[in-house]
Amino acid sequence: MVRTRRPAALAALLLGTALGLAVPAQARVTRIVIDARTTVTGQALAYEQIRGRAFGELDPADAKNAVVTDIALGVSADGKLRYEVPFSLTKPVDLSAASGFLWHDVPNRGGNVALGVVERGLGDIGLVSGWQADNAGSTVIPADRATGTNFWAAVPMARQGGQLVTGKVLGRIINQSGVASQPLVVSRASSPIPYLPASLDTTQATLTIIDKETVDGKVTVGGTVPSGDWAFARCDAANPFPGTPIDIDPAKLPSNLPVHVCVKGGFQAGKLYQVVYTGTNAYVLGAGLAAFRDVGSFFRYAQADDAGTPNPIASAVKGSAVRGVSQSGNMIRQLIYLGMNQDEANRRVYDGAWPQIAGRRVSANSRFALPDGTLELYQMGSEGAQWWVDWADTARGLPTRGIFTRCSASNTCPKVFEHFGSSEVYALKMTTEWVGTGADVDIPVTRNVRRYYVGSTTHGGGGGGFVHLPATTTGASCPGNNYGRGTLLANPVPLTQLINVLRLAMRDWVLQDKAPPPSRYPTLIGGTLVEPTQAAMGFPSGVPGIPASTFLPENFVWPVFDYDWGSGFNHADATGVPTQVPPTIKKVIPMRVPKVDADGNELGGVPTVLTMAPLGTYLGWNIGAAGFFAGQVCNYVGGYVPFARTRAERQQTGDPRPSLEERYVNHAGYVAAVREAARKAFEQGFLLAADRDSLVQAAEDSTVLK
Repeated sequence: MVRTRRPAALAALLLGTALGLAVPAQARVTRIVIDARTTVTGQALAYEQIRGRAFGELDPADAKNAVVTDIALGVSADGKLRYEVPFSLTKPVDLSAASGFLWHDVPNRGGNVALGVVERGLGDIGLVSGWQADNAGSTVIPADRATGTNFWAAVPMARQGGQLVTGKVLGRIINQSGVASQPLVVSRASSPIPYLPASLDTTQATLTIIDKETVDGKVTVGGTVPSGDWAFARCDAANPFPGTPIDIDPAKLPSNLPVHVCVKGGFQAGKLYQVVYTGTNAYVLGAGLAAFRDVGSFFRYAQADDAGTPNPIASAVKGSAVRGVSQSGNMIRQLIYLGMNQDEANRRVYDGAWPQIAGRRVSANSRFALPDGTLELYQMGSEGAQWWVDWADTARGLPTRGIFTRCSASNTCPKVFEHFGSSEVYALKMTTEWVGTGADVDIPVTRNVRRYYVGSTTHGGGGGGFVHLPATTTGASCPGNNYGRGTLLANPVPLTQLINVLRLAMRDWVLQDKAPPPSRYPTLIGGTLVEPTQAAMGFPSGVPGIPASTFLPENFVWPVFDYDWGSGFNHADATGVPTQVPPTIKKVIPMRVPKVDADGNELGGVPTVLTMAPLGTYLGWNIGAAGFFAGQVCNYVGGYVPFARTRAERQQTGDPRPSLEERYVNHAGYVAAVREAARKAFEQGFLLAADRDSLVQAAEDSTVLK
């Protein structure tokens, strides 16, 4: 339930805000501490950075906080849940020179986000604050909090009757071999599973060997390791099984992470080991999301904290936007879905929101959730509505909802940019947002949402440039849990130029209500969004390095799974307590992908110079080279298959794609193609003039067909 405001109360609130008066006390940021001030160079205007910490409290009785899982199990004696988060403010020294625009950047896995020189040149203010509360990897809380450089959220662990709650936790060890123990990680070595076993007794846990998993969720079990043949321990050749038991004292977190598993005889290469155990130290993760909301609200609206410490940017903010990339963009979508663009004084926190390369909602508000997850098998993130408007989820039988459902009721929805690349389609299950779980109709976007799809790109975009044959012939490194390498080269198509456009467009939309470029993405009705088969896509046969088996359902396009996490889990909100771990797969949701042209490059997206004047086929997917994932889509990384230089070269390999010489004749012809592509992108509003000119110059300076 979302509170609504009576007209009289709303008028009083607006009057108080206009006069700069303090808002009556709410559960909120109550205190800030300034730890350091440093000078920021690189721009004409004098800038400084302020590093500090914010302390606040949440009231479980407030309907806007009730959505936080286990909030009542994390309260102090007075019934309030308390948190602490670090923040960083980058601002003009003289606030009278500030533009009035505030960017609130969401850290990705605890990392820093620097306010760019472009924003500083415009006089903008940058705010970064912690939100991820699982105290693992880069979100670890430093011993000396005043000198830490990462961003985290310190929240309580859930307790009942004074004791830590427990529950089932799943970990996976993939593609490892040898006698050494292996850590339990979420998606990569720097992201350990943050939950300790409640006991070292392996009879209370299971360790299963998986021989094979297909992309569409079919699992071949190879057996179960006897409880006496493995241990929660560290071991190596000098200290063999059973090794040294790990320390499971929650008071010693996170120094006793990651959790290690030691197997008698060692791990078999090319296998997956899946451990299910009873975990402890369940953080009240959703409190970190609420803390992020409160920090954003404080620096936008407050004059000072409860002790009188001034807000360093008081009265300087005219408009604001929250932005985040990948995991951080998913966090923004979850924040809005949970109604947290409304603060506890019923004000809109952010005027704009910019989730980048993010097509789901982060898993950060259920018991034992894994915010570092990347949608590998049995990881949360696609539960419930991923679309903006109210829409029926008929395939999963969930209520009609959208990301905007709660904020629409309170009139606090922001203006939204979302931009995606191709890897989000093939590995991060993004197109369900466009066509729903039925995958049979284009879900509309509202007038305050703009959607931009940059086709044929890798996750986060490539390095750009006009290089036909890169110096390295090594396949791209596949992200995630030990995927290894892909068979195809790294995809160079960048997102940089679109980001440069949208950065300015968001400011103009918020501050001046100037309309941004229209949405541009593939659609069913436009014929550019199709079934994920080679025939439907129109992908050419015979492209070197891409066998037809790539497009089989067991190898191609990670689908959304309709998981059953048990009756204690709210499958619409992705809140509550999952009791069925691993979950059963009730249904595989059909996916859609962009149609491609005769070269295999995607149609229907934002114009980009490198795909309009291509040097090869640019892919949002790659192919696993070896091990457990051999032959499958190699997680969320793209690929590149260069064209042959001459007709004779391509005929030798049977390449169906015209060669560079057949397309452009010579270097001058290629530069002319780049110039024309840049002109079109600029005229359509997707390229700045400076970027247009620099791209043409880069093409002239390149060695293509020289």
